[in-house]
Amino acid sequence: MTSRDRIPLAGVIGSPVAHSKSPRIFRHWLTRFGVRGHYIPMDVAENDLEAAIRALPKLGFVGVNVTIPHKERVLEIADLVTERAELTGSANTLTFRDDGMVHADSTDGCGFMENLRSNAAEWNPAQGPAAILGAGGAARAVIASLLNAGVEEIRLSNRTRTRSENLRREFGARVRVHDWSEAGDMLTGAKTVVNATSLGMAGNDELSVPLGALSGDAVVTDLVYVPLETEFLAQARRTGCQTVDGLGMLLFQAAPGFESWFGIRPHVDDQLRQAVLS
Repeated sequence: MTSRDRIPLAGVIGSPVAHSKSPRIFRHWLTRFGVRGHYIPMDVAENDLEAAIRALPKLGFVGVNVTIPHKERVLEIADLVTERAELTGSANTLTFRDDGMVHADSTDGCGFMENLRSNAAEWNPAQGPAAILGAGGAARAVIASLLNAGVEEIRLSNRTRTRSENLRREFGARVRVHDWSEAGDMLTGAKTVVNATSLGMAGNDELSVPLGALSGDAVVTDLVYVPLETEFLAQARRTGCQTVDGLGMLLFQAAPGFESWFGIRPHVDDQLRQAVLS
């Protein structure tokens, strides 16, 4: 049997992973383009991560997406790491190359930006500061993309302040750290507000940061997409803010992986969104 005879496999690894909508995305694209292949969710414990990644190519896998809590750890396992993955300190897309190398990339940042630009057409990164809640791997990608887009000031708060301080040292003086107890105050005058924590996700505690300082002209987005409208977004919408849910980021960040693994650049459109939500 040649490599061309094998049906290519891909998937998503995380723990937990049952909530992931990535299998619906890839199932839609595989069917739409008539591609022979499968995409499988895999719950992989942290202690098993490296062994699993090294074994997957032998089982016919061409690549995997990576979700919580493995995005940072996979950089230590990968043989090749893209510049943007190094910059964000995390990776969400692994490609298993024919030469045996594991290639790590981060498409979270471009997915985040495409989601904002597609669903908040008037959004302008130069209008004012951005406030980010959270300092994990997803927050790193958001910070890097916003700074690259021209946001002059990033206000950052995390429940563990040291993680925020680490990001400030990495990204420089345009990142300003606020205590978690002051997170509500840092929203004053912010034109872009991002929840990059897992708070508000189904099964987790709600995000308890007070939103009274939100300005009605802010664009507010949540990286959580289960539920689609978190309480955080619902409160922001009632304030008059334009809100952008996290599903679009998931859709856009998936496209580069599909192209790399199956050789076709897929479309992110309403048909895909409805397929994922149905």
